Amino acid sequence: MRIGTIMLYVTGFPVGMLQANCYILYDSDSGDAAIIDPGDEGDRIVQTVKNLNVHPNILINTHGHGDHIGANRFVKEAFSIPLAIHRGDASMLTDAEENLSAKFDVTILSPPADILLDDGCEIDFAGRKIRTLHTPGHSPGGCCLHVENHLFTGDALFKMTIGRTDVPGGSHEQLMRGIFEKILALPDDTILYPGHGPLSTVGEERRNNYYILSFAQYYYS
Repeated sequence: MRIGTIMLYVTGFPVGMLQANCYILYDSDSGDAAIIDPGDEGDRIVQTVKNLNVHPNILINTHGHGDHIGANRFVKEAFSIPLAIHRGDASMLTDAEENLSAKFDVTILSPPADILLDDGCEIDFAGRKIRTLHTPGHSPGGCCLHVENHLFTGDALFKMTIGRTDVPGGSHEQLMRGIFEKILALPDDTILYPGHGPLSTVGEERRNNYYILSFAQYYYS
């Protein structure tokens, strides 16, 4: 998929056993790029970047689960770029038990983070700011990444569903409050790039997502 505003584009594709979406956000004028959630298939990710003829300057994880961090080392070393993640999930990068990969009888480890993010942090990117929106509930440090009309939601919100909360550190109420307070506060035409599955928009989820509609009465009461 390739969706763009003027000069800002996103290329995304699923990788690995769990088909987690990896995204390459790039500015067509400068060629600056950010790689988001390189979960697996590092060689494919690197080749895609080369085919786009762009120049990554940062790698960002929306959260620390193994299916989203599996190619961190390969990508980071290929481009010599810093790695950023919310501080709440930073320890998952170097612990297979915490990042849940050990539950699948594999060991996925990443280099430690170079940049620790907090809610509201802004990352300079091609003359713009990528803003961190902390949306815990799927993981303690789960976050969304907002720039212009693009929102990378990780495993917080998917098309017509939400992230799992029956995992260590999970909380359904915390996740739903983050969705209402951070994601639904954005304009309806904001494009959502989830950690798995197809794209959506804030407006589409506001109107049609069962979990949002079900929680609305509780949230607004």
